[in-house]
Amino acid sequence: MRHGYVGRRTFLAVAALVGLAGGFPAVHAAVIGKAQSIRGNVRRRQGEEEERLAAGSVVLDRDYVTTSINSFAHLTLSETRILLGPQTELLIDRFIAGQGGTLELGVGRMVFERPVGAPKIDLAVRTAFGMIGVRGTKFFCGPSRSAAFAVFVEYGAVTVEGGGALRTVSAGEGVDFERPGAAPSAPTRWGQARIREAYASVGSG
Repeated sequence: MRHGYVGRRTFLAVAALVGLAGGFPAVHAAVIGKAQSIRGNVRRRQGEEEERLAAGSVVLDRDYVTTSINSFAHLTLSETRILLGPQTELLIDRFIAGQGGTLELGVGRMVFERPVGAPKIDLAVRTAFGMIGVRGTKFFCGPSRSAAFAVFVEYGAVTVEGGGALRTVSAGEGVDFERPGAAPSAPTRWGQARIREAYASVGSG
């Protein structure tokens, strides 16, 4: 797992530099998945190219995906499902089917899901609050109730690193962050009401 976290300003600056450099034009980017369903205004940028994302559109490596108010995106990357809630910014920094890669969540909330029994992959999710290490699991990450940011695992396990602390979060558990740079709380069991709220925030029942 690589160290270092992405703040919102850094995240947006990196995405802007990619566009200014034109170093990743869509014609050269690998197709890694598709938009399964889209609700509202969802856009993606690839190099200097920007367009509205529609259901059935391909998803490319290095895509920078943003959702507007009251907008949701359901993306499939090989066997992996990614659900994005409103006002979310996600950079697919690198993704290789069957192997893994790195995602950068600038703001907003997301659910990551690998089917039970699917081959495990090595993937890291970078956020302004810390790093989430993934192999094969389903988890939510984003603001939750009074927590500025939280991570909840439905099945499998993830490692959450931030503020100099490392937590292992197992099925049914979650951790909270008070602010960027703070250590994650000790893992605790989440109640059904909070779990439902988290999934509803990304458009999942």
